[in-house]
Order: sequence, then structure tokens, then C-alpha cells
Amino acid sequence: MPDTGAPATPGPEEDVVDLLLAQHAQVEQLFLLVIGSTGDTRRGAFDDLVKLLAAHETAEEEVLHPLARTLPGGGGDAMVDDRLDEERQAKETLKTLIAGGVDADGFDTGIILLREAVLTHARYEERYEFPLLRQHVPAGRLRSLATAVRAAEATAPTRPHPSTQSAKGNLAAGPALAVLDRFRDAIRKPSQS
Repeated sequence: MPDTGAPATPGPEEDVVDLLLAQHAQVEQLFLLVIGSTGDTRRGAFDDLVKLLAAHETAEEEVLHPLARTLPGGGGDAMVDDRLDEERQAKETLKTLIAGGVDADGFDTGIILLREAVLTHARYEERYEFPLLRQHVPAGRLRSLATAVRAAEATAPTRPHPSTQSAKGNLAAGPALAVLDRFRDAIRKPSQS
């Protein structure tokens, strides 16, 4: 199975919006794979989904949302606060699904509800935040922000942490949580083989 949890391959003119749109598509594909599969395939797809969502949201919280707060004509703080609330709720649901595992009672319902919430959140970003970024941020800066997002994702936790939901919170606690998450991931791999 290809690793669809990896960040999109950068193109020469890829900007942060292109990168995040590609990741939204990857998230949607992974949800479909989780929902439509069983056993080890489902477990692997769910693990990939969790890692992608954790890295993606961390990068948005560190890079995208602080910038979006400063943009004219978009409701700035209120728009970002709405997205952060959606992310917090999704992280709480995801933590519950992780704790129970893919074989738990209620997982099927939970993953469908999570998919709906995450994809609705993504559509709001695509409809409101992304157009404002393209309208108000120079193309060169949008390209450099794609690099910043990839860097943030490379050091992001691999599990959701609802309490670290701001750029400051992620920068303060994120590296320690990332080390802890990656250690837990390494321990779990051999036992799942």
C-alpha cells in the first residue's frame, strides 16, 4: 500500500494553498480507505490518517492561522477562532477513536462523523481562508509558506493534542509531544507485526 500519509511532493511553483489542498485530498482518500476496509488495511490507513491530520493541523496552527488573523476583509480573529474550534472538536473525537481502536464498538459511526466534521472544516478553509491568502499575500511568500508548513509538519506530533492549539502552544509543547508520539509509534510497530 502506498504511503498516502506523506506530504504532497512539492512542485516548482507550489504554494501553501496548493500544498494544503493536496493534503485535503489525501485526507479524503484516507477516510474512504478507512471506511471501506477491514483488518490490517484499515489499521494502517487509520494510522496514516491520524499522522496526516496531526501534522496538517499543527502546521496550520503554527503557520496559516496566525497569518490569516492579519488579513483584511476576512473576519480575521473570528474566522480563525471558528477553524480552531472545529479542529479542537475533531482532535477530541480522534483521540476517542484512537483510544478505542479500529475494532471498537462505535468506530464505524465515529469515523463517519469525524470524516464529515473534518471535510466540512476543510471546505471552510478552502472557501474562506485560502482565497484571502491568495488575494492578500504575495505569490513568493505563499511559496515560502509551503516550505514553512513542511518544516512544521516534519517536527509535529503524530497524534492529536487538543490542548496545544495555538502557534505558541505548538511551539512550546509540540517538540516534546512529537518525541513522545514518535517513541510510542516505534514501540507499537513491532507488536503489530
